[in-house]
Amino acid sequence: MSFSINSFYSDDLEIIQILDNSTGCSVQVLPKFGALLHAFIVNSNQGPLNIIDNYANEEELQKELCLSYKSAKLSPFVCRIGQGRYQWDDKEHIFSKLFPDGTAIHGLLADQPFSITETTCNEEEGSIWFVHNYKGEDAGFPFHFKCEVKYTLQKGQSLRIETIVTNTGTKTMPLADGWHPYFSFGEPIAGNILGIASSKMLEFDEKLLPSGDFVTDASFAQPTPLGDRFLDNCFELDGSLGNPVCTLHSPAKGLTLSFITNKNYPYLQLYTPPHRNSIAIENLSGAPNCFNNGMGLIKLGAGEEQSFEVSYVVS
Repeated sequence: MSFSINSFYSDDLEIIQILDNSTGCSVQVLPKFGALLHAFIVNSNQGPLNIIDNYANEEELQKELCLSYKSAKLSPFVCRIGQGRYQWDDKEHIFSKLFPDGTAIHGLLADQPFSITETTCNEEEGSIWFVHNYKGEDAGFPFHFKCEVKYTLQKGQSLRIETIVTNTGTKTMPLADGWHPYFSFGEPIAGNILGIASSKMLEFDEKLLPSGDFVTDASFAQPTPLGDRFLDNCFELDGSLGNPVCTLHSPAKGLTLSFITNKNYPYLQLYTPPHRNSIAIENLSGAPNCFNNGMGLIKLGAGEEQSFEVSYVVS
């Protein structure tokens, strides 16, 4: 069979892997830590390459995960919520888990364990379903929901990640969903070429929260080298342009990473860390602080579910 699934420990991390036996391309996931994407190993003109900027070992992960959130599942909200506060059903909710700057950040599932519910393999693909049941543990989010994540590795160095969020409670809940992966071609990002299906950027205030206005920024409407450009910005994608919604190209490695999404990820957050050896490219269903500003906010009724999908295709 072309695809197989196995689990192993490396650097004290429990890893479950989907492997394309015909090419050596593989995907590695950490189920105990938010089902985060630990590795996407592809073939380049210089040999196998992990294009995910990950944590070297469990010690580093435990220390850094809730500061850098590399590859975290963002749910039930994305990016920042100002002061960790929002109004819902005429009541103020305040998150107990806050970032050092006083905001609530990147959801509640990044460091939570996910269980494996199903695996499948055939000649064309391998896939794994992960699930976590949230039961209102944080006082700031007194709702119950189920988050299911399906990783599927397909031929052609293509990784599809599907998310289904189901409201398992008795009342309507606010929701935003996304991912927070950092991508690297094993080189400084200055020479990487970025393209985005957008020329419309959200205006941020000094606390990195949207003001509600947009500014025109077509810097990457056509593929352009990143150079020394610093990014910590959110773009609204132009749905009329179709897929891919984003491309990242390495001339040195001869690789292009393309982002394919469904309509439920209309925002793209970009961040360039100070070391400039990777770039965070975050597909989001809503804008930062959407629990307060309503930009892309989903109101999920009791018993309802919402799906999201993104594919990373390397060519």
